[in-house]
Amino acid sequence: MATVPSLAATVRQRVSDALSAALPEAASADPLLRRSDRADFQANGMLALAKQLKGNPRELAGKVTEALPESPEIAGIEVSGPGFLNITVADGAIVKNLAARWQDDRLGVPYKDEPGVTVIDYSQPNVAKEMHVGHLRSTVIGDAIVQLLEHRGEKVIRRHHIGDWGTNFGMLIQYLIEHPHELDHESDTAGAKDAGEAAMARLNRLYKASRAVFDSDEAFKARARDRVPALQSGDPETLALWHKIVDESKTYFQAVYEELDVEIRDEDIVGESAYNDDLQQVVRDLEESGVAVRSEGALCVFFEDVKGPDGTPTPLIVQKSNGGFGYAATDLAAIRNRIGALKADTLLYVVDARQALHFRMVFETAQRAGWLPEGAARQLPFGTVLGKDGKPFKTREGETVRLVDLLDEAVERAAAVVREKAGEGVGEEEIQRRAQQVGIGAVKYADLSNSMTRDYVFDLDRMVSLQGDTSVYLQYAYARVRSIFRRAGELKPVPHPELALEPAERALALHLDGFADTLVTAADEYAPHKLTAYLYELATLYSRFFENCLVLNPEAPQQSENRLFLCDLTAKVLRQGLDLLGIRTPERL
Repeated sequence: MATVPSLAATVRQRVSDALSAALPEAASADPLLRRSDRADFQANGMLALAKQLKGNPRELAGKVTEALPESPEIAGIEVSGPGFLNITVADGAIVKNLAARWQDDRLGVPYKDEPGVTVIDYSQPNVAKEMHVGHLRSTVIGDAIVQLLEHRGEKVIRRHHIGDWGTNFGMLIQYLIEHPHELDHESDTAGAKDAGEAAMARLNRLYKASRAVFDSDEAFKARARDRVPALQSGDPETLALWHKIVDESKTYFQAVYEELDVEIRDEDIVGESAYNDDLQQVVRDLEESGVAVRSEGALCVFFEDVKGPDGTPTPLIVQKSNGGFGYAATDLAAIRNRIGALKADTLLYVVDARQALHFRMVFETAQRAGWLPEGAARQLPFGTVLGKDGKPFKTREGETVRLVDLLDEAVERAAAVVREKAGEGVGEEEIQRRAQQVGIGAVKYADLSNSMTRDYVFDLDRMVSLQGDTSVYLQYAYARVRSIFRRAGELKPVPHPELALEPAERALALHLDGFADTLVTAADEYAPHKLTAYLYELATLYSRFFENCLVLNPEAPQQSENRLFLCDLTAKVLRQGLDLLGIRTPERL
């Protein structure tokens, strides 16, 4: 189906054409159209244009009004104030436009004109370590951006750059060599709720036991350190045990992702180890090109504007003085792979804002080396999850909050809300199924409804509330719409452009018409919060419509059909929007 432009886009084009006709020298001027509480739309561009041309904005606005031909979309236009154009659109045009979107599987959302290849790096857990609340934002934000970009037709390659390499593995592997059955213990897994939790219990046992020996036994510490070069050189025994640790971790990761309702495919998990063989070449190329230089034995890249508190330059260290490699080396190798082998046009990194300087230096280094086109890489930094006290979210004991504990509590809180709304006759199994969708949706929405750069307070009481800007409010709005159709009998949704719309209908309909434009903006700007804001306003407008407009009226069948059509489109938009955010929409709450 051909893309259906929004009424805003059509009206903008009509005003722009009239502006060109009235003033040919202003052919490229933007009429600056926006929604208004004075009319359906208001065009403010005449003020800036008149100032630029040293003319009278009201006279210019009048000329534009005179040059505007009659059209089926515009019911009225008038000059207001110092030179605004207040525009009212026709009820029939609104319904016709929405009918075209309603019949389109994509609800009028266009594909990108020139889709490219985007590699997005998100959800970066560490092997043999538990995922905590800090991993929540990267995973949820990254997943939403993937869905938005793919919906626009972009080819998206997911990359989960997990921490699966480094000195800690020497300690873990050496301990396994000397205690070969350490990962086979079941004593710590008896109470585990699934295979993932059992795997993490075994890994925790391994880590604590090996760390205790490492800290107390100098001979073991030396053997553990000697195990690192054996891992890096591909020693078969060492690699086999490394794979065993990684596989246990992946079992755990997948259990967490499954509860979070996020798809993470095994082929997308490409950790630091994947670039191990490329690191020496990265070093040689940087050194030979002069991009990096030796300083006190380390290979460094310096930047004029990056200095420490004492004013001395703070370099990006690609290779340490002892020959080891840090994050910079693997990040640079990953960039070469993603641009060179994967043919990416855009690289996105959904990473904590506190790593902004690191990524700025990595990107600039890759650009100096000729590996990265200017502007092709972008960090999407996110803020910190805070507790109700406004400080980084911790347990009462001051420990980092485990992600699984947080998700379990969200589902438990949601079950209370679902149980209250479900009433009698709904079994516990069904309540738990809905609670899973509501609780996880609440956690995701709370994260996504904030601009990602902002810190936000993790407050489960507010998240699972039926009041305010929450996913539960949106899920309830969707369930409320679906309930109407269970009572509609023989009535079906049918658009009737010939009918006049009441104010609450018009407000809902005009907002529905903005869905495609909003989704395009959210995808193009990597801004899921713009979609959540749109959906919250949609649910609010639907609530007003529901309260002020009788939907099922046997005495006015055509009006009922038209209102059912608005209900059905509202449900489709809510479902599509929430689905792109990774949030389920239960038919009943």
